[in-house]
Amino acid sequence: MKKKLSEGRKMWMSVMAIFLIYATIFILFEDYDRKFIMPFEEVSDWHLLLFSLVVMAGLGFLLFRYSKRMDDRISREQAEKENRMRRELTQNIAHELKTPVASILGFTETILDNPDITEEVQKQFVSRTHAQAKRLSTLLQDISTLNRMDYARDFISMERVNVSVLFADIAKETSIALERRQMTLHNCLPQDIVIRGNHTLLYSIFRNLVDNAINYAGQGTTIEVSATDDADSWLFAFRDNGTGIPEEHLARIFERFYRIDKGRSREMGGTGLGLSIVKNAVVLHGGNITARTPDDGGLLFEFTLRKR
Repeated sequence: MKKKLSEGRKMWMSVMAIFLIYATIFILFEDYDRKFIMPFEEVSDWHLLLFSLVVMAGLGFLLFRYSKRMDDRISREQAEKENRMRRELTQNIAHELKTPVASILGFTETILDNPDITEEVQKQFVSRTHAQAKRLSTLLQDISTLNRMDYARDFISMERVNVSVLFADIAKETSIALERRQMTLHNCLPQDIVIRGNHTLLYSIFRNLVDNAINYAGQGTTIEVSATDDADSWLFAFRDNGTGIPEEHLARIFERFYRIDKGRSREMGGTGLGLSIVKNAVVLHGGNITARTPDDGGLLFEFTLRKR
């Protein structure tokens, strides 16, 4: 894999190239009446050439030192930013893990410390323990997915994926949940949308968007998914006519563990990572995603996915 040029090195090479071109033109055509290249006939021409080379070497040395310091500063700032993000992520993960773990411990300790409780009560505690264990498993799976996109992109396999078939499967899988909340899903995707990508991550994009709408759009709402062929990409529109999101929250909904209503999100079983997974997966597939509130209400996600 080719090593990517740093910003400082790019600046140094650009400035030196410009100076070299300027010096060459100036030396060869220092008399602006010249129409073509002529050999140096005067000693002063050679002195000018030598002076230009010395100046270029000195300037190059100073710029190289400056670019190196600039690269070091950028590296330190990036390292500090990454460390801060890791600390925040670790704190958020610890906070999110605390609730299901505490619940599991509480339910199991109650069963162990009270052997005489009825079978019906035991089943209730076991059921709640199972629900918290599932939530814990989902959280760990989401964290693993994000880590894979952050640190192991080169190992993510790509293949031809039929997104139309993939989304049709998701529509079937979520039909019971949709029916329970009296919601309608309109699949307006064209047939045979084929994208070269990772099947698991493409599934995560659409499944998380559907689950997000089911959990938060509101009872009896309608979800509509459509796509437009845009040269080398597909432009997808995922919208619902539900409660929407206040404008001040839209810019942050793709942040990890960001919740508009923390209590309600946990009650719905959300991990706070779904939309972050969506954004990272879209970017990994060469696209971008935005969220906005249409004039007629609800919530609209628009995102692109490169075909190849």
